[in-house]
Amino acid sequence: MKISQSPEWFKEWFNSPYYHILYTHRDVHEATRFLDHLIAYLKPASNVQMLDLACGRGRHSVYLHSKGFDVTGVDLSEESIRYAHDFEDSGLRFFVHDMRQLLSANAYDIVFNLFTSFGYFERDAENLRVVKNMTDALKPGGRLVIDFLNVEQVRYAGSLEYDKQIDGIHFQMNRKIQDGRVIKTIAFTDKGKSYQFEEKVMLLGTVDFERYFRVCGLKIEAVFGNYELEPFDAVHSDRLIYCVKKA
Repeated sequence: MKISQSPEWFKEWFNSPYYHILYTHRDVHEATRFLDHLIAYLKPASNVQMLDLACGRGRHSVYLHSKGFDVTGVDLSEESIRYAHDFEDSGLRFFVHDMRQLLSANAYDIVFNLFTSFGYFERDAENLRVVKNMTDALKPGGRLVIDFLNVEQVRYAGSLEYDKQIDGIHFQMNRKIQDGRVIKTIAFTDKGKSYQFEEKVMLLGTVDFERYFRVCGLKIEAVFGNYELEPFDAVHSDRLIYCVKKA
């Protein structure tokens, strides 16, 4: 059995074809509706520069660009960016990039970090570094949108086991909470070979994010609890979505 348990698990898993098979059926309608709500809330000018940080294969970047915005999408996965390159044009570009490194200073009006694309790292200092990089990438007065899971709901749900059958592959998943992280183990067999990957995300709540924002000089404008942009409620909300502004 091939087992991936590297501290930087995301480098191999996000670049694996099996990652895209497992998540191929993510709700595109939900994602585009969420972006429509964000655009209506943010009211960006037509000439703004947007950064989609941890863009994956670029579905959010492509949709934002279809609305007339200039968008840069970056992701650590070479495979994802190779796929996204097919959608490029004069107002849409993609690069391989590690969010722990600053891309460009004072370059963007809006930075998006969507669908729990944060908290992957071993040390909290790396999370803070990422928030600082996002802050530095913003122009003065620019805004950052971070969409994260609601850790209170995850804690309440506790451990889970579930299966998915996709393209003839039987994925067996186990989710648990351990050492301040939610850890999902993904096991499956394909073409006679067995595989096992892990996803690890820090259980970061409002106290953690507000500390990051305070250190980086970001002002909270709004906190939403779902993709309809309803107010956040620690008990009932599915998501923790921050809109913050650079001073």
